[in-house]
Amino acid sequence: MDEWECAHGDFHAANLTTGGTVLDWEGWGIAPRGYDAAIFYAYAQLAPDTAARIRRELAAFLEGAAGRAALLVVCAELLQSASRGDHPDLTPKLRALIDGLRTAAR
Repeated sequence: MDEWECAHGDFHAANLTTGGTVLDWEGWGIAPRGYDAAIFYAYAQLAPDTAARIRRELAAFLEGAAGRAALLVVCAELLQSASRGDHPDLTPKLRALIDGLRTAAR
């Protein structure tokens, strides 16, 4: 992960207004390239059509080594959060996403 950039740090639908304004910037900072796209995509896993659109629209940030690394970091963080009781319904989807990333890397 040698590509880092400014990131919101908690980029998901609840932090977006219908007009496209991004809210809740207290976690912003430097993160691996594609981190915000990865977190947006990971949180969308419970809505497959939305996740597919995010994947399509943000492919430039989610593909390649940097995108895979960002997705793995985000999945690890969200699985850790789920182990404390946050979004437990995401756990199977995140594990499937990780499995898909491992398969694609082979």
